[in-house]
Amino acid sequence: MDISFFWVGAGLAFLGYFIGDGLKNFNNSKGSFSGYPTLIKERDLYLYLGLSKEEVNELLSKFPDAPKVELKGTTYYPYQHFLEWFSSIDIYKR
Repeated sequence: MDISFFWVGAGLAFLGYFIGDGLKNFNNSKGSFSGYPTLIKERDLYLYLGLSKEEVNELLSKFPDAPKVELKGTTYYPYQHFLEWFSSIDIYKR
């Protein structure tokens, strides 16, 4: 009987630990986009959009105003900003 109370107590301790650990970020309204890079090179953009290379090239040629950053001759696309632009209704009105 004492052993069963031990396991119940250990389970409650672990439960409290994991709930407390989860509450640390409760006030973090920003959210986390971990697992996705902040900047994506132009040659890798098709991997993150789920399109073919030809489709991405056509998209970028039709919409040269897509959000991008150029550093030392390499074009990068900010992932979150590009997705917001890509899903906005503005590009579908053309």
